[in-house]
Amino acid sequence: MNREVNVTKRVQTSKGPRYCPVVLSANGRVKPDVVLIDGNPERHPEGAYYLEWREGGKRVRLSVGKDAADASARRLRKEAELNAVNNGVSVVPEDQNGHTSLAVSVAEYLEETKLSKKPKTFAAYSTALSYFVESCHKINLADVDRKDLLKFSAFLRDDKEQAPRSVYNKFENLMTFLKAQGIRGLVNKNDWPRFVEEEPEVYEKEELKKLFKACDAQERLWFEFFLMTGMREQEVMYTYWSDVNFAHGTVRVSHKPDRGWTPKAYKEREIPIPAKLVKSLKALKAKSDKTCGLVFPTAGCKPKLDFLDCLKAVAERAKLDKDGFWLHKFRATFATWSLWAGVDLRTVQQWLGHSDMESTMRYLKPSRSQQVREKVNEIFA
Repeated sequence: MNREVNVTKRVQTSKGPRYCPVVLSANGRVKPDVVLIDGNPERHPEGAYYLEWREGGKRVRLSVGKDAADASARRLRKEAELNAVNNGVSVVPEDQNGHTSLAVSVAEYLEETKLSKKPKTFAAYSTALSYFVESCHKINLADVDRKDLLKFSAFLRDDKEQAPRSVYNKFENLMTFLKAQGIRGLVNKNDWPRFVEEEPEVYEKEELKKLFKACDAQERLWFEFFLMTGMREQEVMYTYWSDVNFAHGTVRVSHKPDRGWTPKAYKEREIPIPAKLVKSLKALKAKSDKTCGLVFPTAGCKPKLDFLDCLKAVAERAKLDKDGFWLHKFRATFATWSLWAGVDLRTVQQWLGHSDMESTMRYLKPSRSQQVREKVNEIFA
């Protein structure tokens, strides 16, 4: 179904200011300064023209200035943009004044992002920019201003009910898009949405003991691998046997061009693994399919995609709160335990593949070990 855009003009009437329908000429263009008031045409040179359309049942109004010809052109353009997705209408990148359309700029940017970034990154930008187009009713990219960005933050918080961290992430994605379009300086640092950086949660040794007890041999190896390498989910999914060095007790995170996968930030790295994990991996390799290079494959030598579902199922089986178990928590536990054991920050940063030290320092939290408790008791004995 085609979307319609109407043109009105806000004029002064005997009943006060009103948005009145414009009068169209035979060729469909807006007759300058002529509006309908109570069904009768009247001439009103004062006021500005507005485009009106519906978004999710709500009326949207956009001021388009005082020029009737410009209002006609922008109505046609807005209709084309609204119908582009539904009807495959081709939208011209620039209007007759050389202005770049916001919708087209977003579409072109997302097309480039899809070609150059990972699917997860593309999905994040796609969501953020579609929300911005929904919240901002400017037709041209050049018309976007500071107020539109502040409204976007409020729209995410109030209309989309996004958490503060999600609001910040989507705002950051929008700023990256604008920067790529050569637009800078619309907001200052105080305009950015704020969020409280929560401390990373780690597993307690007792709950891991219960979890592993409920695992079968295969499940236990999966989750010990997550815990003892600190690797991200996709890094585990794309680990090859060629990445595991049994002699040196290490595992590498490496680029997999044959599967179109690259590590985050394109950083390869090597992580030392404990002897008990080496032993378990050796046993797994001895009975694995020699024609498949993946350490944890599914049928047809494809990466395993349901580690999280499996973790939740084991937690439920162990009568633990499954909401308290997720894969990234193994990574946080690996980092925190490494730092508690005295491994220096720079080394842990390298193991985790962090680009900056601040990301690693989040895991530098006070130890809650029994030894620390005993020292506190001694102090205040």
